[in-house]
Amino acid sequence: MNKLILAFLFISLSFHLHATERIDSVKKDTSCWKAGGVMGLTFAQASYTNWAAGGQNSISGMAYVSLYANFKKETYAWDNTLDLAFGKTELGNDRPRKTDDKIDFSSKYGHTTSNKHWFTSILFNFKTQFDNGYNYPNDSNVISRFMAPGFFVLSIGMDYKVKDWFTFFIGPVTGKETVVNAPTIANTGAYGVQAATYDSRGYMITPGKHHLEEFGGYLKVALKKDIMKNVNLQTKVELFSNYLKNPQNVVVNWELLIAMKINKYLTASLSTQLMYDDKVNIKILNSDGTLQGYGPRVQFKEILGIGFAYKFGK
Repeated sequence: MNKLILAFLFISLSFHLHATERIDSVKKDTSCWKAGGVMGLTFAQASYTNWAAGGQNSISGMAYVSLYANFKKETYAWDNTLDLAFGKTELGNDRPRKTDDKIDFSSKYGHTTSNKHWFTSILFNFKTQFDNGYNYPNDSNVISRFMAPGFFVLSIGMDYKVKDWFTFFIGPVTGKETVVNAPTIANTGAYGVQAATYDSRGYMITPGKHHLEEFGGYLKVALKKDIMKNVNLQTKVELFSNYLKNPQNVVVNWELLIAMKINKYLTASLSTQLMYDDKVNIKILNSDGTLQGYGPRVQFKEILGIGFAYKFGK
């Protein structure tokens, strides 16, 4: 395993040095850059006074930013994206709860000798979150926070591109590192890291590890296109298989965003995210609400909102 990782790091370093040399030479050529993005803010509010049918006051809000900066000249391409999102809701007299929280940065550099659609590429991706996450309704036990977890992916492979709206990247040589930079969370073995060990009296023998290194294959498909007038579709699918342990258990991340423009500033949006990771254990409840246990499950999130949005760039 160590020899494989060292070989991967050597190949990545060689590719990185070449990419850095080329990137330094193209930064000054602004005519080959396309940059822009979209930012938005959505709100929802409900208020009840002497309402016979019943109801509970609520208020929620979410902000998001999606940026891109892409370079294309001759046989070289360098694509960068940054997606940020954060939202909270307050129901009745309860404390505000988090509804969305995302930091997702991706950078991909590629070169083609034929100047067609296929590029030999290296891809870097980083994911984490802004704020603490809790196991609601228990809001005293932190189960996630900034860099707990944090995910790093470095992959070498081939990238098939169709202009700026479709890309298909397959990386058979990929290193993935999961970071859990919080002792209380790492000690539980969350997100696949090795849990702490305890003696029969409950005293800790060894603390939980804060890192999990994996080596495997990575695939990413991304599409961004106007599917009809004033309706934009963005979606990406990411798959990862660890060659060294249970390669059949593929980690899945599928995100979808449909943005519908109402006028110059008002938009309606629908976003979903489906995830599966066999190393992440989810609470499993019986039909009566009692705890059955913990285990891997398909995770799904959906957010529908109407609010303000501003799009800029090329």
